[in-house]
Amino acid sequence: MTFRKAVVKIHLWLGFASGLVVFIVAITGCLYAFQKEIQDALQPYRFVERQPDAYLPPSVLKAAAEEHIPDKHIHAVQYLGPDRAAQVIYYSYDPEYYYIVYVNPYTAQVLNVTDMSRNFFNVVLDGHFYLWLPHEIGQPIVATATLVFVVMLISGIFLWWPRKKKNAKQRFTIKWNARWRRVNFDLHNVLGFYVWAIALVFALTGLVWGFQWFASGMYAAAGGEKSLEYYEPLSDTTKLAHDDVPAIDKVFAAMQRAYPSAKTIEVHLPETHATTISANANPDDETYWMLDYRYFDQYTLEEKSVDHIYGRFPEAKAADKLLRMNYDIHTGALLGLPGKFLAFFASLIIASLPVTGTWIWYGRRKKQDRVSSLSVRGSAVAQ
Repeated sequence: MTFRKAVVKIHLWLGFASGLVVFIVAITGCLYAFQKEIQDALQPYRFVERQPDAYLPPSVLKAAAEEHIPDKHIHAVQYLGPDRAAQVIYYSYDPEYYYIVYVNPYTAQVLNVTDMSRNFFNVVLDGHFYLWLPHEIGQPIVATATLVFVVMLISGIFLWWPRKKKNAKQRFTIKWNARWRRVNFDLHNVLGFYVWAIALVFALTGLVWGFQWFASGMYAAAGGEKSLEYYEPLSDTTKLAHDDVPAIDKVFAAMQRAYPSAKTIEVHLPETHATTISANANPDDETYWMLDYRYFDQYTLEEKSVDHIYGRFPEAKAADKLLRMNYDIHTGALLGLPGKFLAFFASLIIASLPVTGTWIWYGRRKKQDRVSSLSVRGSAVAQ
């Protein structure tokens, strides 16, 4: 068996092993590309009328949300701009729940309560990350299939590469007037080439979430020195707050003073009596990598430092920023709206590759069966 034939076999069997997962992950990624724009268009409760008044503090919005969901812990209060509803976010991994209460930041009027477990795009995202399976089962399957997909991309570009100069042109164009088998072959081969680099970026950024060893290796290769494991520092539980103003309101006021031009400000309530109040500010409401993360003692409001990459943005080095960019690169948001269009169409083409690849195999299998059948008939006649 020649080396090329061995690569064909590897490409084929890896395609069978990962094709369905790649299809699901790509289709769900395609559906998720414009989730923000679609939800803004279909959910008017995300917006409020801009007012000259100052925002109400987090404790007031928290109290308004608790009238609708009184028995669960509030994860964070997020302010998204002067013409958008604030979000009071309920999130817990165990027990598992995820709600968002949309509140007018000027009046504390509750505009909508959304159970995110039933939100269409959250269901899509669950398929993208976990194939709608339990997390501990779905995540390793998706991560492994993504790693297999990287190998398929490498083998695919090898098989695409023209062996003769005269055949080079056909590798770049689809012969639409040919028979269906040839058109299908070109759809797989030609479109696969054009989307190859983007698919590789999608896969590698996906592997950052899929395998800790991959994320750590990439970060170290880029010169990173901090921890990738997120944690919140501890508060000094020997101190007690004596002020009537809630600590989360003080932190929010401090963040407003520190970031007067921020597009979003988010305050995370302490998860326990010993953890800090974490807060972040973002100068860009379309991406996440420039978030400035800060942590405050919930009793003294003293700012605490961290040694992981989710700290102060001015202190982030190139490797830290690269890991922070991972989500924005993966979704195309780093390039703005054109990047989202690129992610949408690239994901659509990637989803087509397992389908066209299966048809190539099926067509060749049928051809081989016909040849074998004719050979048997010829032998019978000869006898």
